[in-house]
Amino acid sequence: MKKVVKVENRGRKVNPNSARQIRLKELEAKRANGELKRGRPVNPNSVRQLEIERKMLNKMIGNETRGRKVDASSARQVRLAELESKRANGELRRGRPVNPNSARQQRLAEMEVKRANGEVKRGRPAKKTGKINFEKVSINGVDMIVA
Repeated sequence: MKKVVKVENRGRKVNPNSARQIRLKELEAKRANGELKRGRPVNPNSVRQLEIERKMLNKMIGNETRGRKVDASSARQVRLAELESKRANGELRRGRPVNPNSARQQRLAEMEVKRANGEVKRGRPAKKTGKINFEKVSINGVDMIVA
């Protein structure tokens, strides 16, 4: 069997004829009808509204421009165009240029020459161990074990 919970109105009683309650009922009715206007009214002839309308038309046509116009003869645009042409030709070198006279480059060149001649030892040198190696040696027919 379900328990029936009795709902009580708590708090102070509301006077339905008070000015605040009448105003709240009017606002609720306007909200339900969609007549409630909030915020500052928009002036359709203002510069901003005309600009927004122009941008919307340009967007629909496909002629949308955003931001400032680009000056093709500016130093930055000339440099960017030059970089783009180098990139297209495959001439663009990225990163810092190599100094062939630096100590590191000279060391690398020496290693390359040694590699070409086969003089470079590859890998890690053998590790010396603390083990004693015993050898069998025969001197004048006598076999001896030497450490």
